[in-house]
Amino acid sequence: MKFESKTVHVGDRKKAGNYIPVTVPIYTAASYAYDSMEQLDRVFGREEAGPSYARYDNPTVSALEELVNELEGGHATFACSSGMMALHIAVMAALVDRPKRIVAGNVLYGATTLMLSTIFSALGMETEYVDMCDAAAVEAAIKETKPGAVVMETITNPLLRVAPLDKIAEIARAANAPLIVDNTFATPMLLRPLELGASMVVHSATKFLAGHGDSLGGVIVSDAANFETLMTLRRTLGPNLGPFEAYLTMRGIKTLALRMEKQCANACKLASWLATHPRVGRVHFPGNPAHPDAANVARLLPKGYFGSMVAIELKDATREQVFAFMDRLKMIVRATSLGDVHSMILHPAMSSHRDLAPKHRARMGIGDNLVRISTGIEAIEDILADLDHALGG
Repeated sequence: MKFESKTVHVGDRKKAGNYIPVTVPIYTAASYAYDSMEQLDRVFGREEAGPSYARYDNPTVSALEELVNELEGGHATFACSSGMMALHIAVMAALVDRPKRIVAGNVLYGATTLMLSTIFSALGMETEYVDMCDAAAVEAAIKETKPGAVVMETITNPLLRVAPLDKIAEIARAANAPLIVDNTFATPMLLRPLELGASMVVHSATKFLAGHGDSLGGVIVSDAANFETLMTLRRTLGPNLGPFEAYLTMRGIKTLALRMEKQCANACKLASWLATHPRVGRVHFPGNPAHPDAANVARLLPKGYFGSMVAIELKDATREQVFAFMDRLKMIVRATSLGDVHSMILHPAMSSHRDLAPKHRARMGIGDNLVRISTGIEAIEDILADLDHALGG
């Protein structure tokens, strides 16, 4: 099946007794009984497929995992309570029997940087930050650090850089360092990192996968080499996604291809319009022919699909002026998320990267005049009109 058909059909219509539900039901049971102790023993020992205890698995969650695994081309997928939990578990799995050192992108989601620099640092795990868009610098950092894991994003948050993932995967694999890729911004519709050599892929399922701003969740998609370690961590620590959230996420994925097609088209038009506006000093968008990573974009992303995220720097604007611009918006939602059907706008210095020191944000290129727009599925004319009004057009 093609990608669009997989989003609609995979994971659904499992036979239950003498009937087949057309969508996966929401299973709320904490534990499961079988006809005999012998069968329960086989299920607990993973010799026979089936749920046994909600910390181990759940039929609704398993259906979502099957769907995401098929879309990303993984060996196995584990759904978690949030995207940050998924990333935390993935890094833990990589470092269980490897050096407690990490090489990570120097521009990442703020909570990711905070997790690496505080939580993992407190546990004695060192992180070396490097420009992932510079393959030679990444190779040098890996050779010097000899890490147990490499962490990067397909399209970075919030400056929308696109690193040479295929080349970094080759470098990481040669060093026996699992490459963990946050694919939230690209989604498996635009890029499938495992096909390029990554070891694990994570998503904040809250974003494009669920797509409607009504559920919190995350997923880890693993290769075969890291499957057993992830399975042990999942069954022991219980970072599980709930069945209601799994159902909502799976329902959202059914329209992922349609949503992304519209959102990507809207983002292209939006970025082109913003580039001509006198109040906009700079537009960050992978579809810009002058983008610093244009060669990587052309090689890695499908033609004409650059994601739905656009970041802009308001010309000579202070924090107060940026807030005033955002307050004037009538339709675009001022909220801390992305990937929903409605367009959203965020001030990274205030929200997604708030917990980083101002000097650190400055080094990352995140100033007080930077805003990030998640383009929705509305009529592009309405999106442009709202922004034109707010910008003072």
